[in-house]
Amino acid sequence: VTYFLNFSIRMLNVDLLVLSICLSLGLVYSADGKIQYQIQNGPCTYTFLLPETDTCQPKSNYDDPDQKDGPTDAESTQRLEQLESIMENNTQWLLKLENYIQDSMKQDMVNIQQTAVNNHTATMIEIGTNLLSQTAEQTRKLSNVEAQVIHHTTRLERRLLENSLSTNKLEKQLIVQTNEINKLQDKNSFLEKKMEDMKGQSQVEMKMLQDDKEQLQTLILKQTAVISELEQQLLKVSSNNTVLHHQQQELLETVNNLISTISAGLVTGESSAETKAAMMQDTPTNFMDCAAVYKSGNTHSGVYTLTLPNTTVEAFCDMETEGGGWTVLQKRFDGHVDFHRTWQEYKKGFGDPQGEHWLGNEFVSKLTNQQSYKLRIQLGDWEGNSGFSQYEQFFVESEAQNYRINLKGYSGTAGKISSIGQPGSDFSTKDVDNDKCVCKCSQLTTGGWWFDACGPSNLNGLYYEEGQNSNRFNGIKWYYWKGSGYSLKSTIMMIRPVDFSGYL
Repeated sequence: VTYFLNFSIRMLNVDLLVLSICLSLGLVYSADGKIQYQIQNGPCTYTFLLPETDTCQPKSNYDDPDQKDGPTDAESTQRLEQLESIMENNTQWLLKLENYIQDSMKQDMVNIQQTAVNNHTATMIEIGTNLLSQTAEQTRKLSNVEAQVIHHTTRLERRLLENSLSTNKLEKQLIVQTNEINKLQDKNSFLEKKMEDMKGQSQVEMKMLQDDKEQLQTLILKQTAVISELEQQLLKVSSNNTVLHHQQQELLETVNNLISTISAGLVTGESSAETKAAMMQDTPTNFMDCAAVYKSGNTHSGVYTLTLPNTTVEAFCDMETEGGGWTVLQKRFDGHVDFHRTWQEYKKGFGDPQGEHWLGNEFVSKLTNQQSYKLRIQLGDWEGNSGFSQYEQFFVESEAQNYRINLKGYSGTAGKISSIGQPGSDFSTKDVDNDKCVCKCSQLTTGGWWFDACGPSNLNGLYYEEGQNSNRFNGIKWYYWKGSGYSLKSTIMMIRPVDFSGYL
């Protein structure tokens, strides 16, 4: 501000000097011969009329021929004095005018200076306010930065402490690991020495095993010859059995003939007819199930013809397990038959009754609705173990009900609880999905079965050989005996009447 004031004063002095010069140069004469002073200030022109001196002088006798060549000395002196007087008056007027202008300009200068001071003061106040605001903002930012620096410093100190603790812990663990490595190296040396001893011993044992192998091969050759001889004898016995069967048929015909003869020799014809009918009822030719076959006197396990109204099938009868009389519904033991079949194939049945097979849902449904049956499931694993699950009530509904299975009364050694949901589920195949899962269990786990929601069992899954039977989700599964990933070696499903006695 001081600098600006000094600069303004200097500029004002310069303006005054210029004004003075202009005033001194502003002397002009009007058209009527009067003396005037003109001042140009911007677009305005100021004109001042100056007082005139008395110029009236006695008329010279210019007609005097002697004086025509020039003025006299007295006139020249007088003329000069007049000019000096005029100059002095002009000077006084200029001084007065200068004083007047200075007085006028002084107040203007004060106002201009005051206005300049006010303007610059406001500007400086605004600048100061902005500087204060910026200073406060910078102070706030510095405070934030300082807080962040302190926060980061604290975190770094904490991490440094944690790293120090971790380093100490790792050093301790390294010492422990080093000690364990030293111990393991000692054990390794001991084991290497022991391995060398075992290697020498194994070579001796290998030689002994080689000798045993040669002896076993010799023994196998001898046993093979014996087996061949036994097979020939078995063929002879089989042919003898065929002969005996024919002889049995002939004897049966002979007995029937004798009955006819005896009946014809009786006095009462009606009594003989009733006796013959009663005797013929003891030797039926059509069997509904294997229990009927057993009661007819056929107590040997094998394939028999079973007959229901409009249905005849070949079924394998188990006459040995738990008193016999079992009709086999399903059998698996070598994987030669593909069980990933269609609905119609499971309905009619497939496979060989002597080997792996499925008896057929339609026949089983009709049979189990004739009377009450029990179901027995026999299972075998690859370690030589066996187990069974038995249900005291079993029947299969019709095709209209999707061959729904119904079970009650579980017992057995293949799991503490049943691996088939009770009372039962609908049957599903790869082309007909009746399970309760959004997925298709038959396609996912293969085979046709009463899946429910893929459930804990599937005895019709893929057959896996030994060594490949673990961790198999789609194998032959019975969860509550061997778990979900174990595929079994053999399965047999068979039924017989609840009231079967086992006695002829």
